[in-house]
Amino acid sequence: MIRLRIKELLESKSRTKYWLHNQLHMDYHNLSRLMDNETDSIRFENIEKLCTVLECTPDELFEIIPDENHDIML
Repeated sequence: MIRLRIKELLESKSRTKYWLHNQLHMDYHNLSRLMDNETDSIRFENIEKLCTVLECTPDELFEIIPDENHDIML
């Protein structure tokens, strides 16, 4: 499973969800869903915006959590 680390990044920068919402000009409900990892997809433009505003790389924004219920086939 891939998880967004938005909450952790905000906390490390002493910023709030409301601040991020104002920076991104994104619907508050959609931002909440992203922050709570309740979405199955994210647009590249939103990844870019998040990385720019949070001053991070995509590598810092995403975290891969092994899913014990699914075998990964490469």
